[in-house]
Amino acid sequence: MISNLGDGVGQIAYPWLASAVTRNPLLIALVAVAQRLPWLLFSLPAGVITDRNDRRALMSRMNAIRAVLTVGVAVLVLIRSSDLPGPDEIATAVVSNDALLYLAILLATLLLGTCEVLYDNSSQTFLPAIVAPADLERANGRMWSAEMVANSFAGPPLGALLLAAGFALPFFLDAGSFAASAALIVSMRGVPRRQRPLGDTPPSFRAELKEGLGWLWAHELLRPLAITLGLLNAIGMMTTANLVLFAQESLHTSATEFALLGTGAAIGGVLGGWIASPVAKKLGPGPSLWLVLVGGGVFTALIGFAQNWYPVWLLTLLYICLGVIWNVITVSLRQRIIPDRLLGRVNSVYRFFAGGMMPLGSLLGGALVVAVDKFASRDLALRVPWFVAGALHLVLFAFAAPKLTTAAIRRAEARPVG
Repeated sequence: MISNLGDGVGQIAYPWLASAVTRNPLLIALVAVAQRLPWLLFSLPAGVITDRNDRRALMSRMNAIRAVLTVGVAVLVLIRSSDLPGPDEIATAVVSNDALLYLAILLATLLLGTCEVLYDNSSQTFLPAIVAPADLERANGRMWSAEMVANSFAGPPLGALLLAAGFALPFFLDAGSFAASAALIVSMRGVPRRQRPLGDTPPSFRAELKEGLGWLWAHELLRPLAITLGLLNAIGMMTTANLVLFAQESLHTSATEFALLGTGAAIGGVLGGWIASPVAKKLGPGPSLWLVLVGGGVFTALIGFAQNWYPVWLLTLLYICLGVIWNVITVSLRQRIIPDRLLGRVNSVYRFFAGGMMPLGSLLGGALVVAVDKFASRDLALRVPWFVAGALHLVLFAFAAPKLTTAAIRRAEARPVG
């Protein structure tokens, strides 16, 4: 929760800082690409590292590194802040075009994203060590709810307040949140260190990686589920890559209003985390996943028509609520059916598909805005990705629905783990 509070502050600080340096949609999208590129490049080896090492130690180390990196960003922003326009003047003021600061943002987001890959993979594979299989939906739901409160409800408004006081302040708070999180993870007691049996000679890195990839690809449910999530995330990043420009230029939001817009996601995340388990039991896991694909497409397309941030707040709440229902159902499923010795590797292969498609979606979204901007108005160019993404949700539903059924999920859960 603490590190997610810092992430929520960063959700405001990083895009607002990037928009103070450049107004180019493709350059703005590249920041999102840099953040998600490690999921494409590093997810697979991260799985082997997770299975070879103590997962709690990895989590604490990654957050410690993120704390140091973010302090570096904060110091650089503090040094260059005199050349930046005020946070609420960005949409109308002349940007700084500070190439050094822009490159620093790209490098920092790339390195922070690499740490995030290893941290998130370790944390998801660590949870089954402290939670009984029957309680995983409830535990994951409450974890998602708690994280969303910090990440989207408390963090962004706090980030906006800090931005008003000084561009560097949100980054210093973000760094402190990573440091506090690392310290709390180190302080955990009662969980034995995860080690290989004495005398057990590990296979080669490549052989372990191949085993995890082969296990997932041979699985009749996890393979289409991973592909579906990868495409779903790519579609989502088409819209969020230039969200800050859409909010500033089409919805005319200030930094504070942009932060308040994120509270809709927080409330939706909390709601989704608490209702995911009863919804899955009422509808069945298959129809619950179908609801996410169809409902997400409708809400995404409607956002493209919005003229101010109020309806976007509500539609984002509903969209994120559905997204968290998807995550709770599918993460709990993976934690139940993947053997512990393979959990890190198979989970990383799954997340390779899920996260690896995000930078491609960001590039596509940024390129789409640039292309449409050449023959249509800027406002329409910023709206087109929402319309395209909404239509693609429905295409994806037609592909995925026959494969992601309740019967297929029950068969996977009934299969012996091994």
